[in-house]
Amino acid sequence: MDVELRHFRCFLAIAEEGSVTAAAARLHLTQPAVSRTLGQLEQRLGRRLVDRSTRHLRLTADGEAFADRARAVLAAVAAALDPGPEPPLRVGYAWAAAGPHTTAILRAWRERRPEVPLEIRRFDERTAGLGRGEVDVALLRTEVTDPRLHSCALYLERRYAALAADHPLAERPELTLRDLGGLPIARNELSGTTTPELWPTDAPPGETVRVHNVDEWLTVIAAGRAVGVTADGTRHHHMHAGVAYVPLSGVPPVTVYLAWPAGHRHPRLTEFLALTREIVRS
Repeated sequence: MDVELRHFRCFLAIAEEGSVTAAAARLHLTQPAVSRTLGQLEQRLGRRLVDRSTRHLRLTADGEAFADRARAVLAAVAAALDPGPEPPLRVGYAWAAAGPHTTAILRAWRERRPEVPLEIRRFDERTAGLGRGEVDVALLRTEVTDPRLHSCALYLERRYAALAADHPLAERPELTLRDLGGLPIARNELSGTTTPELWPTDAPPGETVRVHNVDEWLTVIAAGRAVGVTADGTRHHHMHAGVAYVPLSGVPPVTVYLAWPAGHRHPRLTEFLALTREIVRS
């Protein structure tokens, strides 16, 4: 005879209620049905679980031990049938997330999938935590070359010069990289999008002031130690009273990418990719 879940439930009802009558009432069964189910279980196990020799039923030593195992079985089944809330969708970024679209993406996701939290995390590294498995998807501004990752181009952003608010060039409506020639440049070489090769060969940038994250980048620019070149997303995501952003002309835009693992995927990843594309293209 195969043991079924009803055998476990019936036995535990008897153990907890202390009588077949009370167990039958709890399970909405007849007393003979409960007694028969208990007998089947004892026959299958080859041992007596309940002492019927007294007026009130009591568990035998074997019954006490089996009760713990029966509770564990039913708890495991309940957990398997009810996996609980979905894990949060972790979105990484290295510099400016999705720029002007960030808030719209967060709000739209909360409206459509309130049961799945969206966690947005900044990592000051090239793959924004994706390569180390810290996030499920990442917004990047550098091309993805890691074969373990998949990616797609999302949209283009114009480049801007970032200068101290009192810098003489900050009042200009537009600048070129030639205007920035010879000036010290703040650069994040891990996740930044600025390289000396962008400048005209006859008007290269000055010395490089290396920074490790966007906070350091803003600080050295606001202090007048260097200027910066960045994407439009920075202007929206990192406003600073001491920094002025001036649009650049004659320089290629920055591509914003979505990247995700080639193997294991979050169950809501495809939905997030579609939502993000929808918002940035609307």
